[in-house]
Amino acid sequence: MTGTILYTVAAIALYLLSDWILNQIEIKRGKRLEHRSLIFFAIILVLALSSFSLIERMSESQTGDQSNTAIEAAGN
Repeated sequence: MTGTILYTVAAIALYLLSDWILNQIEIKRGKRLEHRSLIFFAIILVLALSSFSLIERMSESQTGDQSNTAIEAAGN
């Protein structure tokens, strides 16, 4: 359940960040990009893959730490 909330919050933040990045690119160019939705998709895809991978690694390390503690406690 906590993972679902974490991924949802991350997705919302990624959407907002991607929109901001795209707007900054357009401001620097001085005009709107022709294929804006495709560029937005590329930005959010890269950010999502990297951040979701990071979230997964962090949750695995926490789960691993908890399972190791449980194994050690059972062994004693």
